[in-house]
Amino acid sequence: MSVTSFDMRAVASEQPVERSSFGSEKTLCRLFDEVAMRYPQRTAITFGKVQMTYSQLLSEADRLARHLSGCGVKNESLVGVFMERTPEAIIALIAVTKAGGAYLPIDPLYPSERVKFVLEDANPIVVLTVAALCDKLPLNCANAICIDCMAAEESRAIDRGIHSEANPNDLAYVIYTSGSTGQPKGVMVTHANVVRLLSSTAKWFNFDEADVWTLFHSLAFDFSVWEMWGCLLHGGRLVIVSFSVSRSPEEFYELVIKEGVTVLNQTPSAFNQLMNVDKVRRAKQMVLRLVIFGGEALSFRALRSWFAVHGDKLPRLINMYGITETTVHVTYREIKVLDAESETGSLIGVPIPDMQLYLLDSDGNPVSVGEVGEICVGGGGVARGYLGRSELTAERFVPNSFSKDRGARMYKSGDLARLTKNGEIEYLGRKDLQVKIHGFRIELREIECAIAEFGGVKEVRVVAQGDM
Repeated sequence: MSVTSFDMRAVASEQPVERSSFGSEKTLCRLFDEVAMRYPQRTAITFGKVQMTYSQLLSEADRLARHLSGCGVKNESLVGVFMERTPEAIIALIAVTKAGGAYLPIDPLYPSERVKFVLEDANPIVVLTVAALCDKLPLNCANAICIDCMAAEESRAIDRGIHSEANPNDLAYVIYTSGSTGQPKGVMVTHANVVRLLSSTAKWFNFDEADVWTLFHSLAFDFSVWEMWGCLLHGGRLVIVSFSVSRSPEEFYELVIKEGVTVLNQTPSAFNQLMNVDKVRRAKQMVLRLVIFGGEALSFRALRSWFAVHGDKLPRLINMYGITETTVHVTYREIKVLDAESETGSLIGVPIPDMQLYLLDSDGNPVSVGEVGEICVGGGGVARGYLGRSELTAERFVPNSFSKDRGARMYKSGDLARLTKNGEIEYLGRKDLQVKIHGFRIELREIECAIAEFGGVKEVRVVAQGDM
């Protein structure tokens, strides 16, 4: 079905891309080096009573990067990071990129079978962990390095920098998402994918060295990519939130106030819990300037109680739709008081300037205003594909026939949306069995496959019910 050119422009952004000082030719680790040299004595990360300056963080990352290079890590080598959210984990992620490798975050809270599968499927050259977590790794994981055990030896090494051999189009990380075939799949994302995300959204957020961010999410959830690199590449302070605090809305609320957090990234379900605490402790003074939503559909009406107290000027509330396969965020929409009073749907706004969003029918044709179509995404955020899954990559990362650039691709998300008469994109959910719980993508088919392995089970069906 054909649509007018106006309709097409409404869902496929043609805005000029405004580049920040990052530059498309730079890698994440090179940009971090520049920030660390600019603000050596500024606090980079805070974790409880532990603080590290940018100079200290750079030194520790360089030290570990040299060790990784000695272990054979080079361009595009996969390095597993089996660690909780701690300063050591941040050091590890930076070090991997400085050695030229790509980090593979694996959450220690994952079931042992999933940890075993990811390690076997990705086959990282080494796995970074800490002594307290070694016994949670599979017994046959012989390439594990406990970075706290090597600290004493490495501390005697000459404190010198390391020249990274990484290139912008090299892999920066691989994050595994749930798979419809019953097995997780690794999404391959490059340095350039991430750098352009920060550059192309700069005009909306104006992040700088005065900002204080939280690292609230699991390193295996791509929201953490935005949190960590978004903070450190602007010279801000990253407050690492422990797992126990992240599961206590009261403790997290107090942490946000105590640390003077200015940039908060939340799934709607997590922020709903924070709002419940805020209703009771309204006397507390916040300095938030931005709350950025992602990972789940957002009900604007659920924000009424928040707006009643805080208004919509400070902090600004932003809804961003995103996909791991298109590098964290795809769209942007600022939410106002009027939205909470009138809107019932989940409006996700406009594409990031260097991204295009298409709503297509089953034949790959654009749908008309008001009709439901599959969200397909093109532009600079489209990832390389799935690790070791060439057929699935070809199925989901398809040629972008709407682009003027030869070789351009777009990602078929499986998400459904419609274009409203006002030119807004309304997110409607999935067209398959996938669900999102607290931002994590979960394929019900994957759960079904696991249950079917039990003896005596002839048939199984998993459904999501109620408020997830």
